[in-house]
Amino acid sequence: MKCEVKRAGIVGVGTYVPERVMTNFELPEILDTSDEWIRSRSGIRERRLSADDESTSDMALKASWKALENAGVSPDELDLIIIGTNTPDMLFPASACLLQDGLGAKNAGAFDILAGCTGFIYAAVVAAQFIAAGTARTVLVVGSETLTKVLNWKDRNTCVLFGDGAGAVVMKQVPEDRGILSVVLGSDGSGGKFLKMPAGGSRMPATPDTVAADLHCLQMNGREVYKFAVRAMEEGSSEVLRRAGLTVNDVDFLVPHQANIRIIEHAAKKLHLPMERVVVNVDRYGNTSTASVPLALEEALQNGKIKDGDNVIMIGFGAGLTWAGLLIKWYDCHR
Repeated sequence: MKCEVKRAGIVGVGTYVPERVMTNFELPEILDTSDEWIRSRSGIRERRLSADDESTSDMALKASWKALENAGVSPDELDLIIIGTNTPDMLFPASACLLQDGLGAKNAGAFDILAGCTGFIYAAVVAAQFIAAGTARTVLVVGSETLTKVLNWKDRNTCVLFGDGAGAVVMKQVPEDRGILSVVLGSDGSGGKFLKMPAGGSRMPATPDTVAADLHCLQMNGREVYKFAVRAMEEGSSEVLRRAGLTVNDVDFLVPHQANIRIIEHAAKKLHLPMERVVVNVDRYGNTSTASVPLALEEALQNGKIKDGDNVIMIGFGAGLTWAGLLIKWYDCHR
């Protein structure tokens, strides 16, 4: 008996960013830095900061309502909710369960994925497998982060780079000539030491000493992460094209993880892809980790760039070290 494999695609997108804008010009008040120093190294000129009482699941909820409305889907129709995040509301329960309750999605299972900044793409790939197998019909996939709450604001090499935000997509079966054409997932745990939060888990439980030593804050070896990132972006994009039997000439848009403009430009150059076909908003939001790809995706859709039938690569990398990409032929269910 032949098993029918269903093609999964995105039928709704929604995003949310906090109200608080922090520009580069505010940072010299607390750090030895400048607008020129930050922009020349990252391309970032401002970022959003979540409010003190605003959690990852709070932001996910706001983005999710927009995505559901955009898709014309009610919470009751959801079979599964997956959140990719590195900054959950708490270690457990999963932020996805808190989101499920907030939405009143009584028929949905829910879990989180921890895969660094790659978490949203990992979650989308997992959702696609559920849909392809017929185990789920409608899946909500979210990337949501409150990374500014876990930054060391004395470390100018990291705290200037990150911002908060959330992005959500609704995924369902789409026509056979649309949807996800190929995916790639990768990891290299030997590089886990280059991007981490040392304390707070079973290896180094929280103590007054770990708090005093800022071990509950993000730590990054920027040089090593940069070298890994440019390689992962180029090789991951090339691999999804190879698996789909396409070339870079077939790519209409690249939606990369928005970590650093130099990484994005370097990857585009290696791929021989003009920047006019690369979606960039890192200058206004900084690195929002798992939220960066859906934030950039919605912006491209709102600006009328991505259209029905376009071939779009979404590519990301992050702590783990992890990387992932997917190639999707865009399906405009509103046309």
